[in-house]
Amino acid sequence: MGPVGSDQVWQSSARLADGREIIYFDESPGTGRAAIGDRRDLRPAAPGPGASGQQPGGPAASGLRWDALAGEWVVVAAQRQDRTFLPPTEQCPLCPSRDGRLTEIPAPDYDVVVFENRFPSLRGASGSPAAAWQDELTSPPLPVPGGPPETGGVPGRPAFGRCEVVVFTSDHEGSFAGLTPRRARTVLEAWTDRTTSLTAMTGIEQVYCFENRGEEIGVTLHHPHGQIYGFPFVTPRTRAMISQAKEHAAAGRGNLFDELVAGELAAGTRVVSRNEYWCAFVPAAARWPYEVLLFPAQRVATMPELSEPARAAFCDLYLDVLRRLDALFGLPMPYIAAWHQAPASDEFARREFGLHLQLFSIRRAPGKLKYLAGTESGMGVWIGDVLPEEAADRLRGAR
Repeated sequence: MGPVGSDQVWQSSARLADGREIIYFDESPGTGRAAIGDRRDLRPAAPGPGASGQQPGGPAASGLRWDALAGEWVVVAAQRQDRTFLPPTEQCPLCPSRDGRLTEIPAPDYDVVVFENRFPSLRGASGSPAAAWQDELTSPPLPVPGGPPETGGVPGRPAFGRCEVVVFTSDHEGSFAGLTPRRARTVLEAWTDRTTSLTAMTGIEQVYCFENRGEEIGVTLHHPHGQIYGFPFVTPRTRAMISQAKEHAAAGRGNLFDELVAGELAAGTRVVSRNEYWCAFVPAAARWPYEVLLFPAQRVATMPELSEPARAAFCDLYLDVLRRLDALFGLPMPYIAAWHQAPASDEFARREFGLHLQLFSIRRAPGKLKYLAGTESGMGVWIGDVLPEEAADRLRGAR
């Protein structure tokens, strides 16, 4: 056990009954939570997909497929169809193990917990020496295949990577917006620590931390939690941003992220909230009815690069924005909170990318949700339902 990020968070790890890793992020030392064993009778988790994407002892249920027309990787994870779906409170797998009911978290209480997902889309990456089947993989970035277009030459490449669950609180009825700044800081330290750890794993190219909240968004568990994915490739959204930043620099202009933030602060019309170290604004070309970007005042490429003052200041601002979203219509706002950070091996991105958190909701009005229309789903052309300046003004007034 040892401090993580700051002297206010202590980390300890153990193994669940099926061999998956669990990590406790505690707000006081000496809790002994990692020493509490998992007493469930579980089959060992498969270490990773075998050759040609086949799960050991089973059919080819998962894998990476190359979309030659879009130039993007697609993850096929058919084996996840039987994952837990909206269980009643008394059967929640993210609550502490209490009163004889054993869950994914063996301890009877906890602060913040991270563990390997029991139903992962990607698997196999770990801090241990690479398994033999990983020889099929090339060191990052994952190469673009050169086979026939109908398969991309990779029908059955292993769905390699890492999927983790981040549980924000032992309180089943809570939410991130209801956390204290102290607890939000613990979550931030967990995100930061896992970004560092996953980036160091062989074959992981990009680490993505995110939260889905609300049945309208598609959550399968109500307990406040998020997820972390370690991808073996750079995601399409990140590739697009890096490409834009490169074109911006090649045109002889400054850093794209710096100019975007400076322009929003100068205009002020879309700024929702800010402090000395962070600003939150609605983007001028917002795709979602209510969308907010949170940028640090001092640009960094990844979460581990954030300074101590920036980490502390983030918690206050983020909680403020989340509470404004909930206050907007007087009911919990369904949202996705997505961290965008630089991939591991792109030197330009490690130098020029701007870390930021994208927070967006599909609710456009009480009782009304935004569904992707034909132009958006079919052509990728978005049509905004709310004027970004009006969205910012409403959020500024929401309390």
